[in-house]
Amino acid sequence: MKTIKDWLLSGLLFLVVATAFSQGKITGTITDAQGSLPGANVAVKGNATGVSADIDGKFSINTTVSSGELIISFLGYEPKSVKFSIANGATKNLGTVVLISNSNELDEIVVKSGVIDVAKARKTPVAVSTIKAIEIQEKLGTQEFPEILKNTPSVYVTKSGGGFGDSRINIRGFDQKNIAVMINGAPVNDMESGAVYWSNWAGLSDVTSAMQVQRGLGSSKLAIASVGGTINIITKSSDLKEGGSVSSGFGNANYFKVQGSYNTGVMENGLSASILLSATQGDGYIDGTEFEGQNYYIALGYKSKNDKHDIQFTFTGAPQWHNQRSTYVSIANYIKYGSDGEPNTRYNSDWGTLDGKEFNMKRNYYHKPVGSINWDYKINETTKLSTIVYGSWGRGAGGSGTGGIAGNNYVNDNLRTATGLVDYDKIQAYNSGLPVSINGQTKTRTMIDNQFQNSASTGTATNTTNGISQISSYNSHDWYGAIASLNKQLNKNLVLDFGVDARTYKGIHYQVLNNLLGGSVFIDSGNKNLPANQQITKTYSVSPSFNPFVSASADQKINFDYDGKVNWVGAFTQLEYSNDDLTAFVQAAISQQGFKKIDRFQYPEFNQGTTVANPDYDLRETDYKNITGGNVKGGANYNINENHNVFVNAGYYSKQPFFNSVYPNNKSKLNGNLTNEKITGFEAGYGFRNKSVNVNVNVYNTKWKDRYQRSTDGGTDNVGGYFDFSGITEIHSGIEVEGTVRVTDKLKINGMFSKGDWNYKGNSLSNRYDVSNNPIGGGTPTTLYLDKVKVGDAAQLTASLGAAYEVLTRLTVDANYNYNDDLYASISPNNFSSETNKGALELPSYGLMDAGLSYKLLVGKKKDDSVNFRLNVNNVLDKVYIAESKTNVFASDFVSGTSGATYASSGATYQGVATSNNVYFGFGRTWNFSLRYNF
Repeated sequence: MKTIKDWLLSGLLFLVVATAFSQGKITGTITDAQGSLPGANVAVKGNATGVSADIDGKFSINTTVSSGELIISFLGYEPKSVKFSIANGATKNLGTVVLISNSNELDEIVVKSGVIDVAKARKTPVAVSTIKAIEIQEKLGTQEFPEILKNTPSVYVTKSGGGFGDSRINIRGFDQKNIAVMINGAPVNDMESGAVYWSNWAGLSDVTSAMQVQRGLGSSKLAIASVGGTINIITKSSDLKEGGSVSSGFGNANYFKVQGSYNTGVMENGLSASILLSATQGDGYIDGTEFEGQNYYIALGYKSKNDKHDIQFTFTGAPQWHNQRSTYVSIANYIKYGSDGEPNTRYNSDWGTLDGKEFNMKRNYYHKPVGSINWDYKINETTKLSTIVYGSWGRGAGGSGTGGIAGNNYVNDNLRTATGLVDYDKIQAYNSGLPVSINGQTKTRTMIDNQFQNSASTGTATNTTNGISQISSYNSHDWYGAIASLNKQLNKNLVLDFGVDARTYKGIHYQVLNNLLGGSVFIDSGNKNLPANQQITKTYSVSPSFNPFVSASADQKINFDYDGKVNWVGAFTQLEYSNDDLTAFVQAAISQQGFKKIDRFQYPEFNQGTTVANPDYDLRETDYKNITGGNVKGGANYNINENHNVFVNAGYYSKQPFFNSVYPNNKSKLNGNLTNEKITGFEAGYGFRNKSVNVNVNVYNTKWKDRYQRSTDGGTDNVGGYFDFSGITEIHSGIEVEGTVRVTDKLKINGMFSKGDWNYKGNSLSNRYDVSNNPIGGGTPTTLYLDKVKVGDAAQLTASLGAAYEVLTRLTVDANYNYNDDLYASISPNNFSSETNKGALELPSYGLMDAGLSYKLLVGKKKDDSVNFRLNVNNVLDKVYIAESKTNVFASDFVSGTSGATYASSGATYQGVATSNNVYFGFGRTWNFSLRYNF
């Protein structure tokens, strides 16, 4: 009887279990209306078990309930809930489930703002690569913002000196001063110099929805200087879905970051809001590069119920300070302060300790908030007006050292400790009158008028009156602009755009005293409007102000004090034709740029109690020098079929020179040889794509004539100084290939290859200046014989190969190998003053491997929240490599004079490079881990 009862109970249990687990199967296909979404997640609500869609977007999931909801999600898209009911043992086909992209998708953003010129695949005839928010969030880690682009064809990114935000980017061999950087359609390159300082935008990685790199002339309708390319950065808008995130990350060198954000979503009244706050700090990978930064982002939006009006207001800023490595170091000194003959690649010749704490003369501190209002007005079904009004208020400076002790500046070896650090305690002791030992001799400072007087002079070996101070060069600005663009659909195939672009910029430049380092007073005699030997005692903080509208002036200024004013007004138009297969456009823009200088330091005021005529009076405030420029370009894309497309484009730019070319030598006298830079570009491309393969091939040729360039002086005898080069002509041509392959629904492979041929044509002129803008060498220009010399500062051959594999559901590992070759040193004038020079120094090639691990855990009742884990390891193999060189000394060169031992014969080389070259090594292995909760 018991046996029968056991069998009955077992059978009953079996029936219950069978019933519970045999309800049925649900199938379907997930797309975004343009194609399948392989890897999309599908889960039954209330059940943590899920499946992923295959390469065709198809899925099949078993369910143990007769009715419920499926939660379907895919990164970059709004999650979707689909209700179902199913008979026992049956299969339910949901058909096609369409997910709607969120703001990580560029197509959505294009609709929202007509000011943002974003290239569209198989339509806009330009070479383009797009990076979305999720990739930036996951893979950037402790890297600099532009480094996320290093696996893009013809892009070369280095950390430069290695300070927080000091990285730089080159595209097709052109530096970032000649790459147009746009945020939400507004240009952000400095209007005087074209420079982009990434430390000012350290918070961009937190608020970027997508970033698109358009190589070459790009798709922007504005008359901007996109010689090498355009970087379009689109920030998050306020109308993201309701929710937010909190995250934290940590890494090597005591890196730590926290962030929080929240979005209201679009409310019933059409209003929306978004806010993000973050803070970052660390010691820096390079010795003596401690940093601290904050980031805030506020977005407010309004959408009218009839969809005619969409208004977005954004305001973001990232106050920060960071110690730098700005003085180039010779390979010999890297080795000297290394061990076992290997270089200490973290060595920094600018830092030391003062009173037991880290101290660095080279310290950057800045706060550059930018605010904008984007208004899109849908006038009717065929007409749309897009407008952006923006402003930026930069406040901050870069610190350096000035003066000297017995003829030694602060980076001289006579003022270093045995470990190579600057002996700031010794400098302070000497400055305050205590006896110190310098180069084996005891030195005691002498007072003047009962004071220890510092100045900008380094003095001589027998001089005991000079001292060393920390000073800062301010580069503040007030910048306002507006762009209005009218888009008119003329007929089914033709669209006409035209608009205006206006900007006004005031750059405020001067130097102040930060730290007397034990001295009593700083003596300055450069101000022509004040009596000689002004005694400066007021010191200013080396930390940024959190008030974005704080005054940009100071009471006591030294060495220089001037404003640079730049006004810009432009007009543009574009006519675009498109049908199912062909897209073609022609575009033209014209602009007038006005340059004005107001110098309160070098030139006296007109009425100072004298009747003697002085022509310099007129130079105190110049008239505006107006220069006209513009561009014309056109292109066409033809879709051969659904898999193949080809495109061509061509353009010509007449680009106004930078401010320092209009007023060279930092004087107010106009350049007598003033001319626009001329750029001619041609490009062609081919694309192939299907559901698993996407490949693009591009070829290009760019000629750049009459270029003016400013470059940092790498010499230790001219710390903070620079060179100006004029009359440069460059020819850049090359080929680019990039592609992705989805091998299976779990495995994705990406790769790229680019080979450039970038050379100078003809000769150039060079002038050298110190940190206070004084000419060195009598102001006589040096002829540089550059014809056929390779363009340096960027690798002319780059390649990468990467893969991502989903090991388990939502657990992914990825790795990427990046290779750089044909890398040459930048121009160093002393090596090109003869026609018989050896050309540019070629640096050793190198390859770096990065790897990462990601896991996404679905949480919450609907499984639409998530906890995301990410581990990044950069330069996994800890490769030692030279990223850039500012000098061109060859191993075959003589160590001294014109005869004798060479660097090679005397063993003074490293990886085949002469050890007297001033270089920056790249970073070794770094890592970071982050945890993010999205709700």
